Amino acid sequence: MNPDRLKGRIALITGGSRGIGRAVAERFAFEGATVAINHVRDDNEAALAVDACTTASINGGHVKRPHRILEADVSSAAAVDTMMAEIVAAFGRLDILVNNAGIQSPTPGDVFEAAELERIIGVNLLGAAYCARAAIRHFLMRPEPRGVIINTSSVHEVIPKPGYLAYSMSKGGLGNLTRTLALEFADRGIRVNGVGPGAILTSLNDSWRNDPADRAGVERHIPMGYAAAPDAIAPVFAFLASDEAAYMTGQTLFADGGLTLYGDFRDNWAS
Repeated sequence: MNPDRLKGRIALITGGSRGIGRAVAERFAFEGATVAINHVRDDNEAALAVDACTTASINGGHVKRPHRILEADVSSAAAVDTMMAEIVAAFGRLDILVNNAGIQSPTPGDVFEAAELERIIGVNLLGAAYCARAAIRHFLMRPEPRGVIINTSSVHEVIPKPGYLAYSMSKGGLGNLTRTLALEFADRGIRVNGVGPGAILTSLNDSWRNDPADRAGVERHIPMGYAAAPDAIAPVFAFLASDEAAYMTGQTLFADGGLTLYGDFRDNWAS
């Protein structure tokens, strides 16, 4: 860990009250950043996350920093623009945006409800686009444009997820959103990258993480053999947010225990 790597940076993490978002917020705070935690109807968890960020800041050797909670539904463009205005009013600027807010539920391809498909894509993909737009507008207003956007994608950016059409669509789209914005603004000091988690022990995976048999069934498909805790992938975000990744843009780094290696092909059965 480098407790000064993000010193002085202002970061917004959407969906930052729990899971991957909270782990990233704590890691950023430890490394010196001031963190704004976005959430929707998750007041208690958001307050706990801010307290954890304060502790992380102190453990990193930093003075107590004014970490902040911002409630906003990222699927609303107007709410996102208001949130950005609040950040700039509070801190004077934004340096790092982490588009982490995400939801999923079953949407079988033959029977999905239109409203549910639209809800998931609204948060996972449109929300990321709205937040990126607001951040980029702010970055470009600076005398020397500069900023970092990191999108929380998934292994399902590249691996289909039958029965979860909306989630697969949103993560596939997020990969191309990452590459498109990276190319569009590469010459203006703005870097856009993604992190593609695999099977992570968060509430998004409550359907299996707390059941030993179901969890074992998931972990059998992971080449490294286990599902990871959120803090195992938070360092990937910190790296991409830092100047150590200054020459990287348009990439999705898969932190997935090898899932994107298609482990079922480990034994040669096709030739």
